[in-house]
Amino acid sequence: MTESWTPPPSLPVEAVREAVRAGMPRTVERLRELVAIPGIAWESFDPEQLERSARAVAALLEEAGLGEVEILRVPHAGGPGRPAVVARRRAAPGRPTVLLYAHHDVQPPGRRELWHSDPFTAEERDGRLYGRGAADDKAGVMAHVAALRVLDAVAGEDAGLGVTVFVEGEEEAGSPSFRAFLEAYRDRLAADVIVIADSANWEVGVPALTTSLRGVVGAVVEVSALAHAVHSGMYGGPLLDAPTLLSRLIATLHDDDGAVAVEGLHAEDSTDLVYDEDRFRADAAVLDGVRLAGRGSVASRLWTRPALSVTGMDVTPVDVASNTIAPSARARLSLRIAPGQDPAAAAEALRRHLLEHAPFGARVDVRIEETGQPFRTDMSSTAARAMQWALGQAWGRPPVETGVGGSIPFTADLTEVYPGADILITGVEDPDSRAHGADESLHLGEFERAVVAEALLLLALDAAHGPAGRE
Repeated sequence: MTESWTPPPSLPVEAVREAVRAGMPRTVERLRELVAIPGIAWESFDPEQLERSARAVAALLEEAGLGEVEILRVPHAGGPGRPAVVARRRAAPGRPTVLLYAHHDVQPPGRRELWHSDPFTAEERDGRLYGRGAADDKAGVMAHVAALRVLDAVAGEDAGLGVTVFVEGEEEAGSPSFRAFLEAYRDRLAADVIVIADSANWEVGVPALTTSLRGVVGAVVEVSALAHAVHSGMYGGPLLDAPTLLSRLIATLHDDDGAVAVEGLHAEDSTDLVYDEDRFRADAAVLDGVRLAGRGSVASRLWTRPALSVTGMDVTPVDVASNTIAPSARARLSLRIAPGQDPAAAAEALRRHLLEHAPFGARVDVRIEETGQPFRTDMSSTAARAMQWALGQAWGRPPVETGVGGSIPFTADLTEVYPGADILITGVEDPDSRAHGADESLHLGEFERAVVAEALLLLALDAAHGPAGRE
């Protein structure tokens, strides 16, 4: 636990709550308008809708009082970059600059029949707003817009905080031009504090600050035993088919408890938050009778220990299979690495394990396709402690510190390009938001509290470095 943070005196907490509440109908209406634009960054979807989405976000940021608003893009090896919106208001002398990140592109809607309402017509039901992007991450965009309006309404001309808003347009497509974008606009995006509004709270009524992310290593392993296929009846017995050999190799990646058995991978049991097993089983839709894998607490197994999954296999499909011994087979592996682990070292450890455990002398080829750095928040920083305070004020209870088992690779890019910046990962989602799935939704009460928290953070950072509260 970190020590509590004392905000500068006279921060108008109640005035912030009242301003957010008064502006919420307008904020939700603008969110509905964003949801109505099906901006999807995948090649198979209409790029004009993504352009419409970027223009709508740019207009919102202009209305929020940011004078320098641009729609920018940077090409990458795979093609043209998608439209990102960058808006700025420069800091007064001696005041910090905060970069507020979100993304305006969304996932495809998937099968329409699984939705209870049109994915691109935001519909309110029982205090939740349903629609694609209502939570992930157009609510993040609107949280920034609404918080900036409150900053101006409450602080007025006294606000000297520098603000840059960066709304990406291709996050759901893997952010292929993100690093190139940072390099191209390094000075324009430079900040002392970076707030990434693309995570989730612990549950409705319990705020969270995401303090760690696992890194990732993606690999393809291929096992070969024959120069060509042969008849299973004529040659079976002395020979094992490639799918069997590949299965035996994959089986070496975990021990009998299901824990990752690759030597050289870092693991921790550093989380204090209890993730109840019954809750996890319900959240992950685990079938009755299936035993959970690994050792340590559920939270540590999710956030601070490695995980290794087979995410795809190339073998002969059953419906076209003949009596043939397959000469080769391959699998795609996704290794999630704990905070503190070097991705290059983890990739080498995985490669070494696969080569050393080649079954029956089969040829094993390993291709590393992806690496991503893990991340951990510096909870001793002023920004992190101010965020904890702001979340506590907004929700009326202290926030919990959570990890995320997945990776946000661009967080590592931000860390490398801006090593002196404090990075805070917050969110407007909750476990029922169903981001990426059918009936994605936003809890409007939680959304209001998220806006209150961000507005308080901005005011606190501004006041802490102002003439009356400079540290």
